[in-house]
Amino acid sequence: MSEYTNKKYVEMVNLAKVYPTQKGPFVVLENFNLDIPKGEFYCLIGHSGCGKSTILSMVAGLNSITAGSVCLDGKEIDGAGPDRGVVFQSPSLLPWLTAYENVMLGVKQVYPNQSKQTMHDIVCYYLASVGLFKDKDKRVTDLSQGMRQRVGIARAFALKPKLMLLDEPLGMLDALTKHELQDLIAKLHDHHAMTTLMVTHDVDEALYLSDKVVCMTNGPKATLGKILVNDMPRPRNRSELVDHPKYYVYREELITFLEDQDHKKKKVS
Repeated sequence: MSEYTNKKYVEMVNLAKVYPTQKGPFVVLENFNLDIPKGEFYCLIGHSGCGKSTILSMVAGLNSITAGSVCLDGKEIDGAGPDRGVVFQSPSLLPWLTAYENVMLGVKQVYPNQSKQTMHDIVCYYLASVGLFKDKDKRVTDLSQGMRQRVGIARAFALKPKLMLLDEPLGMLDALTKHELQDLIAKLHDHHAMTTLMVTHDVDEALYLSDKVVCMTNGPKATLGKILVNDMPRPRNRSELVDHPKYYVYREELITFLEDQDHKKKKVS
């Protein structure tokens, strides 16, 4: 593995996003620089309007880049592609299809030359991984919100992308389901060592899942504020994690940063 691939598997250079308005250009994000090594899990946190989802959508190729560039494995991205898997807060599923059929749609696009049996095995493996094998033939309309999100996660991982992008995928779920899916994401990440960038507003979620937490300054003109290195050992157990001597130190550091940004926001307004 080259030094470039190891240290700069994902490279964001001077990213900016500007929207034209009647009052002039509105700068959402500017001068954002971030490198993500292969196999690491990064979380983006910050107040609403700081550009977290904007960054994710630009990396996904779903939103145009005003300035700067994004490279994945040494290649500059130009639009969306199967090398990036995306899971949104609300999974984009076809409600008239079954869980199996929704995952199969993606698998057929990414593995068109594989045999039907191989594609079937891939779909079943990832549905089993998210605990939905017995429910694979249920239509999406017959699934709970948490189960639907499991289908979305299974579909994203089944495509085996180079980069997994998670945009607050657990934000609309109840606490119990949220914890279950946090455990699922952590398990899948640890098993596949998949490079991951996740947007979250939850400090505890970021500490449970991430290798590094990227803190954003307030918008407009948001940019990178600080990076917290989360070196608590993997695999992580939730009950053991909160007893780790660094847990509350890191938690306080993140909360203090967010509170400082909140004070700055109030002063401006």
